[in-house]
Amino acid sequence: MYAFGVSVRVFLIAHTCVKAASRPKSASQPRLARGILLLMQVRVFSFGVLKDWLGAATATIELPEGATVRELLTRLSERRSATQLRGIAISVNAEYATSDQPLREGDEIGLLPPVSGGNGTRSEPSSEGVAREVFVALIREPIEAQKLVAAARRGEDGAVVVFDGTVRNHSHGRPTLYLDYEAYEEMAARQMNELAREARSRFGVRHVTMVHRLGRLQVGETSVLIVVASEHRAQAFEACRWLIDTLKKTVPIWKKETFKDGAVWADGEPFPVGMAIDTSETSGTSHGR
Repeated sequence: MYAFGVSVRVFLIAHTCVKAASRPKSASQPRLARGILLLMQVRVFSFGVLKDWLGAATATIELPEGATVRELLTRLSERRSATQLRGIAISVNAEYATSDQPLREGDEIGLLPPVSGGNGTRSEPSSEGVAREVFVALIREPIEAQKLVAAARRGEDGAVVVFDGTVRNHSHGRPTLYLDYEAYEEMAARQMNELAREARSRFGVRHVTMVHRLGRLQVGETSVLIVVASEHRAQAFEACRWLIDTLKKTVPIWKKETFKDGAVWADGEPFPVGMAIDTSETSGTSHGR
């Protein structure tokens, strides 16, 4: 666990800092109240390869009240190489954030490496449920592709386009034994739901199903299923292609590949422009521990 001063919530500071408190302060300066530096605690969640970098899946970090995402990254980089932070994205309370975003007491921050790749549900949908406009799920059981495709159809549809992503038996010339998928589940479900609804609006399709498998998958099993039902085939093809391409770049799901001679986290696709954090910004001065 990576934590700072968990049992101590305030520090007294020197008289010179008391005087400085009367001067205008920038957004990045700590808040002072009668000579006391006010602190806050945030929770950091790391995923994929960043769990090894941080040394834990979760950590509690103490920062000056009002500190930004950039200052948090600077603090985390003080005791380890920042190389692993290149190209990552940051979430605050399950929403993508910028490096300038201020943090508050109790915020949940996700460290999100490039991803490998509604309201999610673990239960099996009924035919009536899937027939509605959008169905999104993260599940740990095998994906029943044929059943989901059949349930998505309606009489007014002229096309049903399906993307069935399966686990192949090799990667980079090495035989694959199995895969493990993990996700920032709350955020992934929300992002998938937003993508499905955006696809309906952007391409004019009637229905979208998006289901992603989590946990351990064997060769040949379905990892992600996308079903798009539409009156016309062109919109269905375009929407399905856009959905899988965007999911692979923006939805926080990561893949670990296991081979006979070891296991590695799969390299993710770069985040879209403006989503990844510029880690060169973390080299500035940070507040003391």
